[in-house]
Amino acid sequence: MQDYPHHYRASAQGGVDGVIDTGSPGLVSIEAMPPAEFGGPGDMWSPETMLVASVANCFILTFRAVARASRFDWTGLTVEVEGILERVERQTQFTEYHIDVTLRLPSGADAQKAHRLCEKSEQVCLVTNSLTGKKILNVSVVHDS
Repeated sequence: MQDYPHHYRASAQGGVDGVIDTGSPGLVSIEAMPPAEFGGPGDMWSPETMLVASVANCFILTFRAVARASRFDWTGLTVEVEGILERVERQTQFTEYHIDVTLRLPSGADAQKAHRLCEKSEQVCLVTNSLTGKKILNVSVVHDS
């Protein structure tokens, strides 16, 4: 890992109407529009969905590192996140992130340790640590047959 601070760059380009081209050096661009809730088409990435997806992605990446450091074997991880956007004191903000995790384990793996590692992953995830909304973690552990 590189020394801190790390720097991340992104850019967006758009006109009066239409798609916003979102990119970062060396990455494939993605198109974005407002979500349906803000009058957009509802079938494209939006800043809101990108933020919520970042929570899910960061959880998986963090869990990989935590499980590796703990020498914990697992076979799959699905993370679904629902971000709740509300008006608070005349400002629009995400107030809650419901993080639903389904962790697949090999037969005989320790389910209690899996829960602890999921909780630790949520606590040390840099994206959730950078957000002010409440984080609500729900973990389901499934053993492979």
